[in-house]
Amino acid sequence: MSIPSPQKLGAADIQAIFETSPFIASLKLDVKEVDHDKGVLTVAAPFLPGFERGANTGQWHGGPLAAIIDTVGDFAVGMQIGRGLPTINFRVDYLRPAINTNLLAVATVRRAGKSVGVADVDLYNDQGVLLAIGRASYSTLP
Repeated sequence: MSIPSPQKLGAADIQAIFETSPFIASLKLDVKEVDHDKGVLTVAAPFLPGFERGANTGQWHGGPLAAIIDTVGDFAVGMQIGRGLPTINFRVDYLRPAINTNLLAVATVRRAGKSVGVADVDLYNDQGVLLAIGRASYSTLP
């Protein structure tokens, strides 16, 4: 008996999920590239006033940054598995503030195993400067 392989998620599939989840839709994420062979997902995130740390500062609050990193990491592993996945563990290293910029999140799958998947996410500003690094583990169990 053979086990069917999971269907991988393409850019349009991931974008559709982003748009139908009320929370993820509020982040206005835009899938830019899916590379299954390299296990890389690239997603753009615009700055929105509701993400601001302090009024009229243009500085991102860490909460939306963490949410973007977790979501993009989740779907990097999920694009290989064929669905969104529950987060097991998550951390972020904030390297410098994100001010007056949109963001680019680049997630790399480190493991997409039978029970656990791991992704690293680099978060860049408009000038390509690394702002934060995240790592998360996700359950890949059915």
